[in-house]
Amino acid sequence: MKISSVVFTLFTTAVVANGFGVAPNRGTTRVAFRGGTTSLFAATEETTTETETETETEIEAEVEAPVEVEETDEVAEVEATTEVEADAKEEEDTKDEKEGKKAGKDAPPTHIGWNSHNPVDAIPDSLVREGDGPDGNYPMRAKFEKMCREAQVSITKAIEEIDGKGKFQEDCWTRANGGGGMSRVLAGGDVFEKAGVNLSVVYGSMPQEALQAATERGVDRSKGMAPGERVPFFACGLSSVMHPKNPMCPTMHFNYRYFETDGGVWWFGGGTDITPSYINEDDMKHFHGTYKEVCDRHDPNYHQEFKAWADRYFVIQHRNETRGFGGIFFDDQNDRDADTIFEFSKDALNSVIDAYGPIIENHKDDEYTQKQKEWQLMRRGRYVEFNLVYDRGTVFGLKTGGRIESILMSLPETARWEYNHQVEPGSPEAEFLEVCQHPKDWV
Repeated sequence: MKISSVVFTLFTTAVVANGFGVAPNRGTTRVAFRGGTTSLFAATEETTTETETETETEIEAEVEAPVEVEETDEVAEVEATTEVEADAKEEEDTKDEKEGKKAGKDAPPTHIGWNSHNPVDAIPDSLVREGDGPDGNYPMRAKFEKMCREAQVSITKAIEEIDGKGKFQEDCWTRANGGGGMSRVLAGGDVFEKAGVNLSVVYGSMPQEALQAATERGVDRSKGMAPGERVPFFACGLSSVMHPKNPMCPTMHFNYRYFETDGGVWWFGGGTDITPSYINEDDMKHFHGTYKEVCDRHDPNYHQEFKAWADRYFVIQHRNETRGFGGIFFDDQNDRDADTIFEFSKDALNSVIDAYGPIIENHKDDEYTQKQKEWQLMRRGRYVEFNLVYDRGTVFGLKTGGRIESILMSLPETARWEYNHQVEPGSPEAEFLEVCQHPKDWV
């Protein structure tokens, strides 16, 4: 038996062993034969024949010194390649750790496309992708969507009962990359000129500067992502605007939402606010008092903080006046357990009809003049200005290619702009503007 045969036998044994989980040796393989060289094969064969013993003795006699079995060029090349790949992966992991996470190849585009919404006859049981993860919190996503769906049904039912005539028309749609929504819009009712309640579930991505601009407090919503990398996000929300016909009935708006980004950041936002055309102290005490009770059930500091936040947020800056008389507004809420903030959002959303319904019931049949109707339409013009210029939800929807009909649902069917209109000093309209320029505490 020649030395080359022994080398081949040993190399083959090593490869087979590796197939069952034994790691091959790295570097040069060395085999030394001493007086008891039969032990190399003893594990596989307990007895040896006389011929085998003589052969091994002959080999031992031929070898006066330990034999070094050199690696073949092919084996060395494979090992070198493996080491290079390992080093490259380690370098890439270190780079990702230092620079941040990259958006995946399957991440939605920055602009998901206005024509990416596919109308469907009935909305699926859930618009949230069950496989979301590992960065996504699927249970919270699903729970928030369920809350929004239930509130959409209960709120639209209550508004139909208040109106007595109008019925909500429902439109549903989905998107290929996940998500979709359902709009419910009432038009031409006895009480409401237009009312809408929209559910939306969005999977998209945004430039970091766009996400940063969408927050008031400078929260880093792209944390964990590489600099300059677009940020994939998930968003679920329910939004609504109610525009009554009677100038003595205020417009009402609410929006409650939950966001996550692939950088691992999550937060809640939302609020409910009221926009009358004339001052009614009792109405405002009821509306703001209802939300103070909601806030107090969760945190005694909430109402003062969120009422002031609404007064800051709903400002038409080029007019130096607020859109209306505020309410509560909050954003970037992740300073405590997610379930705790969820319960507050749920309570606030489910209090919309309690806060708003009685006001409409009390004034839907009030008499009014043509002058008062024109004033209402001018205040609606202010409403349009705020929504198209400053409202974060509107801007966010337009930048990400949201469904246009749903985004602009918030606008009234009729509004008015009079050139250089001036209110009469001491008039109810002048008193109204005073509150818009100097917000007051109602409770």
